[in-house]
Amino acid sequence: MLVLTDVTRTHGEVRALRGVSLRIDRGELVAVVGPSGSGKSTMLNVMGTLDRPTSGRVEVAGRDVGAMTDDALSALRAEHIGFVFQHFHLQAGASAAENVADGLLYTGTHRRERMRRAVTALERVGLGHRTDHLPNQLSGGERQRVAIARAIVGEPTVLLADEPTGALDTASGTAVLGVLRELNAAGTTVVVITHDRELAAALPRQVRMRDGAVEDDSGAHDTGPRDTGPRDAGPRVAGPRDAGPRDTPAGPVELAPAIEADR
Repeated sequence: MLVLTDVTRTHGEVRALRGVSLRIDRGELVAVVGPSGSGKSTMLNVMGTLDRPTSGRVEVAGRDVGAMTDDALSALRAEHIGFVFQHFHLQAGASAAENVADGLLYTGTHRRERMRRAVTALERVGLGHRTDHLPNQLSGGERQRVAIARAIVGEPTVLLADEPTGALDTASGTAVLGVLRELNAAGTTVVVITHDRELAAALPRQVRMRDGAVEDDSGAHDTGPRDTGPRDAGPRVAGPRDAGPRDTPAGPVELAPAIEADR
């Protein structure tokens, strides 16, 4: 799904990434953990094609992003990648459903269909009863769930979450993490960027970063070529590409700015 091979990224004299090699397979739930300045947010930008590497190779869904034009990258993001950030980036005067529908604004989808899919996405994150509420009528945890719904309304195959619980209290953070787990169980590949070691330890795979390099990877494996197709068929919860609403939580990445430097 996501493959980085000997990736570097420099900002002037700063080497934000130093020869990072990492593979994240379809359907994984991964925590990327490290202190401020470790390079984890820069790596998220590179994985999400918000930023190009200085050197090395990045593959998303089997495609080498280094050989793609900016327009092709935008199309790849819209099809495969959803983003969640620490700050929610919701429009104050728009309802929860309208904010989520904005995730499809640049896809050419008719407004009525955008709103229908927005309601479905809100139902997936447990906010089917909050569709008409404004952001100031929602708790912090609910606002983050609206942001998650906006990220998944385009049914991406991978969700990149940068400090998704960083601005939340413990209870709200736990609820948001539960939503991410449910999305992963339904088939979405989820990568969580965090400085919280306790949160990282609760996820199946932990990638630890320091000084722009991968210091440790609990699920390390070869980053060579492989089949990027779906895993063996079997019973599962309705996934991100399955049609129809469900009762449980990309659009364009222009909804939030790229992270310029690690916090």
